[in-house]
Amino acid sequence: MVELAGIIILGIIAQWFAWKFKIPAILPLILIGLFIGPISTLISEDGNKWIEPVWNGEIGLFPGERLFNFVSLAISLILFEGGLTLKKEEIKNVGPVIYKLITLGSFITFTIAGIAAHFIIGLNWPLSFLFSSLIIVTGPTVITPILRNLAIKKDLSTILKWEGILIDPIGALAAVLVFEFISVGNDHGTRYTQEALIEFGKIIIIGISIGFTSAYAFAMALKQKMVPHYLLNVVVLALVLFVFVLSDLFANESGLLAVVIMGMVLGNMKLDALKEVFYFKETISILLISILFILLSANINLTDLYLIYNWNSLILFVVVVLIARPIGVFLSASNSDLQLNEKLFISWVGPRGIVAAGIASLFGLKLTMQGVENANYITPLVFMIVLGTVLLNATTARLFARITKVLLIKSEGILIVGASEPARLIATYLNNNNRRVVLIDSNPKHIENAKKNNLEAISCDIYSDDLIENIELNDVGYLMALTGSNSINEYAITKLKTHFGEEGAFRLISKEEMRDPSNNPINGLFSQTDDYINISEVVRDYPNINEVNINSKEHYLKLLKATKNEIKSIPIFIQSDDGEIHIIPSNSEEMGVEQGYKMMYLGKKLDL
Repeated sequence: MVELAGIIILGIIAQWFAWKFKIPAILPLILIGLFIGPISTLISEDGNKWIEPVWNGEIGLFPGERLFNFVSLAISLILFEGGLTLKKEEIKNVGPVIYKLITLGSFITFTIAGIAAHFIIGLNWPLSFLFSSLIIVTGPTVITPILRNLAIKKDLSTILKWEGILIDPIGALAAVLVFEFISVGNDHGTRYTQEALIEFGKIIIIGISIGFTSAYAFAMALKQKMVPHYLLNVVVLALVLFVFVLSDLFANESGLLAVVIMGMVLGNMKLDALKEVFYFKETISILLISILFILLSANINLTDLYLIYNWNSLILFVVVVLIARPIGVFLSASNSDLQLNEKLFISWVGPRGIVAAGIASLFGLKLTMQGVENANYITPLVFMIVLGTVLLNATTARLFARITKVLLIKSEGILIVGASEPARLIATYLNNNNRRVVLIDSNPKHIENAKKNNLEAISCDIYSDDLIENIELNDVGYLMALTGSNSINEYAITKLKTHFGEEGAFRLISKEEMRDPSNNPINGLFSQTDDYINISEVVRDYPNINEVNINSKEHYLKLLKATKNEIKSIPIFIQSDDGEIHIIPSNSEEMGVEQGYKMMYLGKKLDL
């Protein structure tokens, strides 16, 4: 009881530690597991592990094959969640570089790493390609913490983010197929006879069939409202376990394939009821991952670590990181707009993630129990690649970004909270002047209208943490809160300014602040005499942004006075003589301006 409670507590502590210090959670989880497992035998009085996952007659948590069963069920739930994230429209819409990375790049890594494992480590060909299939995946859970604090171009963040999201289920599927091919060959002797190949085909057909059938049956049940809302999450949980076990009963080892397929199919259906399932599955996955990786790391023995404690393992790591990854990236990015330094940065950032480590542990355990020669190499080799790449990228990503000059000196992107008509007009003007602008709003209609205007818009609730986790906003340095709710504007500034307001965070003034000129907020936006209602009325009557050249500071003050006298005009930006656009704060008279500057204002054209 103490051991089980301790694993859960340590797992959650590791997750918190990863969140606090912005590192991939897999790093502290595996290190904790190794410490309380194989490393603890070096310091414990009796030479036993502090936590022994497999019961050995005196100590241990899971008797017999129970650890194997728990890992199988846990991995099935994790892979199902991965399948839910794979949307066919996302594959259609991703850029050519991302598409090539998850296809051509994966194949190159699969081939080179497989050949290297065979000739460097001495594994047979099936095991070598099982190893290579396991390390083609990166994963958003390891990419996101590494890139979250790097101000790099959106294109680079997008490529790395979507490669990690899309390649997780694809890599899992490839690993499952290779593993099942090995299992069939092992069951039918070392030669892959016609009978063995038929058995392999049976596994594929049954896994895919049950996965598809289960997905459509569940979708029909949801449409017929056969599942009450309060039972939805637990029904999905039970269904995944049922599909996994059912498929395995029909064809041994087909369960993982079935749940991946079911997740993919359900994820591509327009089912509103599944939105809540995503959050529930994410919570379950976090808990399972926390338990799983401490258990799996603790289950490794010192003898397993000694297997890879040699120069050959280091050479294999170098081949994977410095040869396979760069070749895959450069060939995938050929004929693209990416520059040499950008290709080098993407080549360097390729940490392996949770799917690789989890499936490797499961397959290594299964094949070892089946008596496959050298199968005990799989888990420590993959753990070496996972830990090595995560440590390497977490410690050197910023330095390498600086060396390759992809690190932005100044974050020029602008995040606008609210996508109403005034916000869309301002965003369009900034876009036309080569500034990246992102609109966020929880109103679907506002987001739809923004996208019709070719604006970058995200449907998002500012009260959730999803926005802060979005690494594609790393180049945002300005924040403007332009909603009609003063409480939302103030909350947005308070919560988001440390993440997106590095260069400045501003909000519209409230009605009360407008009435009291002495109560001018430090982060007020545009003017002391215009709130959301005023701006909306100006945009409704005069949906234009005008420009006027400034001759001097006195001329600028005169222009400000004119906008105050003319209630249908509102100053918004100043453009310096070098072309840079600056946001006008509500204490607009204090802005430093010179001859050659321009002032931009909303509304009715001034006669000056």
